[in-house]
Amino acid sequence: MARVVVLGGGGGIGRVAARALACVEGDTSQIFDEIVVADLRLDVAEQVVRDLGSPRARAIQVDATSPASLAAALAGARVAIGCIGPFYRFGLPVLEAAIAARVDYVDVCDDLAPTRQMLELDGRAREAGITAIVGMGNSPGLANVFVRLCADQLLDAVKSVDIYHVHGGEPEEGPAVLKHRIHAMTNDVPLFLDGKMTSVRQLDASGEAHVHEEDFRGVGRMPVYPYPHPETITLPQHIPGLERATNMGVVYPLSYFHLTQAMVRAGAASEVPLRVHDHDVVPLEFMVAHVLRERPRLLREAGVTGPGGCLKVVVGGLRRGEATRYELSVASKGAGAGEGTGIPAAVGALLARRGAVKGKGVLPPEAAVEPLDVLGVAMQIVDRLGVGGGDTLVVEKIDARGERTVVPIGFTSRAS
Repeated sequence: MARVVVLGGGGGIGRVAARALACVEGDTSQIFDEIVVADLRLDVAEQVVRDLGSPRARAIQVDATSPASLAAALAGARVAIGCIGPFYRFGLPVLEAAIAARVDYVDVCDDLAPTRQMLELDGRAREAGITAIVGMGNSPGLANVFVRLCADQLLDAVKSVDIYHVHGGEPEEGPAVLKHRIHAMTNDVPLFLDGKMTSVRQLDASGEAHVHEEDFRGVGRMPVYPYPHPETITLPQHIPGLERATNMGVVYPLSYFHLTQAMVRAGAASEVPLRVHDHDVVPLEFMVAHVLRERPRLLREAGVTGPGGCLKVVVGGLRRGEATRYELSVASKGAGAGEGTGIPAAVGALLARRGAVKGKGVLPPEAAVEPLDVLGVAMQIVDRLGVGGGDTLVVEKIDARGERTVVPIGFTSRAS
């Protein structure tokens, strides 16, 4: 029996990954016989299973702080999907548990430090005979896959990669998501510029120098800020000749994003307890609770009535001697970060199930999977789940004169 375990399956991303897995039908050798939704909150996991309505799904409880609990959850699994955040806390121990259990692994880690730590486990994963794809979400994930597609099929030489992302309006946002965002505001952001790695801080002058506005399909024009996502450290290792790699993002409504920034600037992200009357209060925990309490009001005031988002990846280089860019836009209305991240994670698990991963060890997406495999399976799932729309995924070629041409998704050669 081929079993997949969705760790953190009760969260916004994990439950989408489970839905995506449950909607796939066809050859039994290409799908999972059992989908296990694992979460610390057993009642939530059981509700996810009821919502799936699939005889292949069942719920279990898992505590990511307990190696024994993780081992029990992973026992007998073919593949595990890691959706337990924040990843700067849980990314490394969950992967270690998958290696110990000899279970292929896919996660959606978009934190820099744990990505580096997990990549260092490459040798241990190879010895265990497993493949671990780290960062198989939206950004990182689809962004890396598109860069690989450009390098393999569309450009003769890739020189620059600029990744932009925006999302907002999800029905709810958990503390782990907000803590990840705060983490991005308080830590170094690596940018690969002029062939060299440099670091900036999102809220310092070094980071503000890179803030600019971008047009996002389906969302509009938004400011973008440096984000410490791992594409800027993995792509230069796997795309020869790359001279620039940046990652920039934002969350809407801007009032919500700016409230988070303002509280970080005020020092509220500290984890050092503060004595308030007779109680010790951790400023970070207060900040998270306060910002999440204000979120519904800020959404209402901004007129945001539902989720949406867009990933935009611009890859520049040379094609037949001329400067050429390819631009990917993955836009959605009525779907947000959960769909944008959970669906690619499910795709990664399905490809691992099929043996369609390039090798053993711990790999970023650009080194692990064939781009057209990912895009083909992802679009099938998007259609079956009914998310996005007719222009969910658009690729455009921009020539040296600035003229744009839409490129069919089904291309298979440099002739496109």
